[in-house]
Amino acid sequence: MDKMTLIPTVNGQEIPNLVPSELRLDQPSVDMSSAERFLERCTALILEEAVKRATNRSEKVCEWVSPQQLQQLLDLDLGDTGESEEELLQRCRDVIKYSVKTVHPHFFNQLFCGLEPYSLAASFIIEALKPSIYTYEVAPVFTVMEKVVLKKIIEVIGWEDGDGIFNAGGSLSNMYAINLARFHYCPEIKELGMSASPRLVLFTSQNSHYSIVKSAAFLGIGTKNVYMVPCDERGKMIPGALEEMILKAKKEGAQPFMVNATAGSTVLGAFDPIEQIADICEKYDLWLHVDACWGGAVILSKKHKHLLQGIHRANSVAWNPHKMMMACLQCCAFVVRDQKHLLERCYSAKARYLFQQDKFYDVTFDTGDKSIQCGRKPDAFKLWLLWKALGSNRLEQRVERALAMAHYLTQQIKDRQEFQLFMEPEYTNVCFWYVPPSLRNVPVGPEFWNKLHKVAPVIKERMIKKGSLMVGYQPHGDKANFFRMVIISPQVTSEDMDFVLDEIHCLGQDL
Repeated sequence: MDKMTLIPTVNGQEIPNLVPSELRLDQPSVDMSSAERFLERCTALILEEAVKRATNRSEKVCEWVSPQQLQQLLDLDLGDTGESEEELLQRCRDVIKYSVKTVHPHFFNQLFCGLEPYSLAASFIIEALKPSIYTYEVAPVFTVMEKVVLKKIIEVIGWEDGDGIFNAGGSLSNMYAINLARFHYCPEIKELGMSASPRLVLFTSQNSHYSIVKSAAFLGIGTKNVYMVPCDERGKMIPGALEEMILKAKKEGAQPFMVNATAGSTVLGAFDPIEQIADICEKYDLWLHVDACWGGAVILSKKHKHLLQGIHRANSVAWNPHKMMMACLQCCAFVVRDQKHLLERCYSAKARYLFQQDKFYDVTFDTGDKSIQCGRKPDAFKLWLLWKALGSNRLEQRVERALAMAHYLTQQIKDRQEFQLFMEPEYTNVCFWYVPPSLRNVPVGPEFWNKLHKVAPVIKERMIKKGSLMVGYQPHGDKANFFRMVIISPQVTSEDMDFVLDEIHCLGQDL
């Protein structure tokens, strides 16, 4: 047998040796000195290309190429033999070159942006240590740290006690909430499934995040059992309409079990009236979840935390520190006002190979059994190191500066004839239209709005291909496409706000 030897088993029969003769087991098969040299050079490359250049205003936000071109430019094929150090470093340069620089001061496209050095350092440490946070024995520091960070969030919200977990996204936090609320209402469903449940319905606003509907589909509740509550002209849930829909559902024979209130909607940045919604939830014994993934940071600001008035009455809250607080992606907290181990009772599977109860330490620090994941990164460290570096006071200043910058931009929009404000912003979402010269004398009506609807997509294409700027656009209801500026980063200045408006005008004045 080629390169194999036969060895007897306990039963006296011979089987092939599974270790080919060319493999050495008495020494490492990895050249760590080469690996360390590569990491040193790659780290220098990252600092130069993905940090210094990517945050330089004179550099492009993105280097646009089509998907077809990109596949030709990058050598993406995976071969049988490894590449040299120089080739690998070039691959890394190419990845950085053709990626969008979300840390660039002129990236305003999403609800996250900017470079946060302390959180970035935490991310480097996490990847170097490669921990998984399900038991104390494998991630002692991070297990304890997560408890401390969650306790701080619970304290900031205004609860005396509670529980929580960091997870892989705000959408997942909202799914946690829906499933937990359902378990609270109908605990038999964990073992018996949907057969143990009546027709359950939940309520959310028309402007809520799409993850609510997706979670209902995933969990077997059904999208038609998500009642979309009308909003007012500011994008806020109307409490009176909510109560009417609850009564309607009851009349239909359904069982309302939960209301999702949005604190900082994705497009308009609207905050639902939590206090009034909480009154209704208490009246009808419904679980109140607050999706504060985007707007949760205002609770750190004495000046603006009134936007979250009543959040302490919620049963659960989702908050993404990787948004306004700028922690590195991903950093998402889900907290619940509960002292009866509801998370653990809902999700525990009691895997005996991980969560042994006869360990030599306090097993209450083995928190993985209250997660739907097994392997889970210690994302709380990204927030912990950031908070340690800045303290609550500077985090508060960061929030208040972002809102002040949004106010500045709003005023500039009002002062320029080529722009029209969509609505007065409540948060840092500034929504507006650019009206090119050719439309300024067109009477406002169907023709005007039909033509204006086509303006933002063209300007967006031009800014992407030029690489000068990234700002999102979208329609809303029956309204024509408009730009949505999202202001977060303390790196940006009033000059950057002026640049945004000047650049949009430059890109669209010939339309």
